[in-house]
Amino acid sequence: MTVNVGYARTSTLDQAAGFEAQVKALKEADCKKIFKEQVSSVAARPQLDAALDRLREGDTLVVTKLDRLARSMKHLGEIVEAVKEKGGHLHILDLDTGTASGELVLNLLASVAQFEREMMLERQREGIAKAKAEGKYKGRKATVRAMAAEVHALKEQGKGPSTIARELGVGRTSIYRILNER
Repeated sequence: MTVNVGYARTSTLDQAAGFEAQVKALKEADCKKIFKEQVSSVAARPQLDAALDRLREGDTLVVTKLDRLARSMKHLGEIVEAVKEKGGHLHILDLDTGTASGELVLNLLASVAQFEREMMLERQREGIAKAKAEGKYKGRKATVRAMAAEVHALKEQGKGPSTIARELGVGRTSIYRILNER
C-alpha cells in the first residue's frame, strides 16, 4: 500500500498561520503521516530526515512549496535523489514532479529560489557594510562576556561552571570560555 508522507516546515515559531495552512493542505492531500518542524532551513532538520526514512517503495513525499523543503539546488538534488533511492516520488502541491515537464519546472523553480536567496544575502552584506561604514553597525552584543565579573565572582564563591551557567541562564561552554580567558 502506497502512502502520502507530508512534510511541513516554517523557519520560526512566529509563522504559526503559515504552519497551520501547510498542515491543513497536507491533510487535504491525503497525507497519512505528516512530519512537522519549525526550524531554519540551515539548521538540522530531524523531521525531514524522519520523513525521508519513512518513505517506502511507491510512497510520495508531499510538500506545499519548494522553499519549505530545500535550501539550495544542491540540497534539492540530494533530497530528490534520496526519494528516488527509496523508490518514492516527490510531489509539490500543484506541481507533479513525476513527469519530465514537472521535473523541468521543479529545477527552474529551485534555481529561482536559490537565486532569490543569494540576492537577499548579497543585499544583507551590502547593508551591513554600509552600516559599518557609517558607524551604525556594532554586531551582536556580547551576552555572557558582559557578565564576566559576575561569573568570576560566583567562581570565587566556590561554585562550579555548571552551577554558574544554571544561575545565569547561559550555556556552560560560555562560562568555561570566560574562566579560561583569565
